[in-house]
Amino acid sequence: MADDTETGADHGLRSPLRRRLLMGLAGAPALALMPRSAWAAPPTSAVNTTGLAVTDSEVTVGILHSITGTMAISETGAQEAEKLAIQQINDAGGVLGRKIKIIQEDGASDWPTFAEKAKKLLVNDHCAAVMGCWTSASRKAVLPVFEQYNGLLYYPTFYEGLEQSKNVFYTGQEATQQILAGLDWVHKEKGGDSFYFIGSDYIWPRTSNKIARKHVENVLKGKVVGEEYFPLGHTQFNSVINKIKLTKPKVIFADVVGGSNVAFYKQLKAAGIDLSKQVLMTISVTEDEIDGIGGENIAGAYACMKYFESIQNENNKAFVAAFKKMWGEKTVIGDVTQAAYLGPFLWKMACEKAGSFDVDKVVAASPGLEFKGAPEGYVKIDENHHLWSKTRVGRAKPDGQFEIVYTSPELIKPDPFPKGYQ
Repeated sequence: MADDTETGADHGLRSPLRRRLLMGLAGAPALALMPRSAWAAPPTSAVNTTGLAVTDSEVTVGILHSITGTMAISETGAQEAEKLAIQQINDAGGVLGRKIKIIQEDGASDWPTFAEKAKKLLVNDHCAAVMGCWTSASRKAVLPVFEQYNGLLYYPTFYEGLEQSKNVFYTGQEATQQILAGLDWVHKEKGGDSFYFIGSDYIWPRTSNKIARKHVENVLKGKVVGEEYFPLGHTQFNSVINKIKLTKPKVIFADVVGGSNVAFYKQLKAAGIDLSKQVLMTISVTEDEIDGIGGENIAGAYACMKYFESIQNENNKAFVAAFKKMWGEKTVIGDVTQAAYLGPFLWKMACEKAGSFDVDKVVAASPGLEFKGAPEGYVKIDENHHLWSKTRVGRAKPDGQFEIVYTSPELIKPDPFPKGYQ
């Protein structure tokens, strides 16, 4: 396994945190554990000039994920991580002297429902920020709402890029940090020169594969021998699996999402495709999905992400311990779950830098913020509202975890509009 200890990843997390861990505050980044007792909470009139749900003692934020429907398998971990972060922030004194109050809504794996619930959180509940969405379809559905009502969304999922909004901070990776880096690795290390693309039928897989095809054909000088898409929730993959067996691609490149992954990987194994021999790279399966798929059905597959639960650094050890204490020892933590955990902390940092909950002031204060307490090691907010982060490749093990086989040597600057891929 690659040595994945990060420079700067253990700041403030030695003996003081060990003591706090025993008191039930495990995993809270050092920044959040700074004493607040000496701080006087600024008056509400000074930190809230735009009618947000802020009182002298509370500030309200929204959580908007799919708790039901086909995407629940993927999104449950994200809302759990956001609640953990908010509890840790509250335990350490809150934000600008105020505890965070949560209003949670269920997008129900339905994009119009996401838009409806986003409007409720902003217009009716006056949330100072919202942590939420998973699919690009849900993000695209709520984006006009956040822009119209000047709301603030922290979006945690790796995605296709080609977007930048004043009202959104993207805490997952965009295409150049995940897709292009993953293709480069599989081409170099596994001789990937022919690819079969299989994805779910909506904007993220289709746009991701459009970007991937351009990279395969124009940069790697390889070929795509097949490309197919299936509706969310689809469970019959035998036909495409037969095509994969006939075309014999060097690499299966998969961006199937949600519950469909359970059927896809079980049917791959039943069809005799051995992932220890047939190279498969996924950009959509994390530990959360493997929990439903079963590690024995996906062992040997590669995933390109910025985070795996198996990362070895002090931040992550504390985060994993705290997450499992809150949600159960059998829970697992995937890439999007960790990226969701970052959202409340990045918002807190920006509010405190701005000295305000006002959205425009929080947005202006955000670029350049560095979060050394991130479980992945370290992140920084770019001017384009995406995060600088590392890229990693992991190989799935039968126990449902990943062995990290590659970590980019440096943080990768986000580039949501890469030249030549639009």
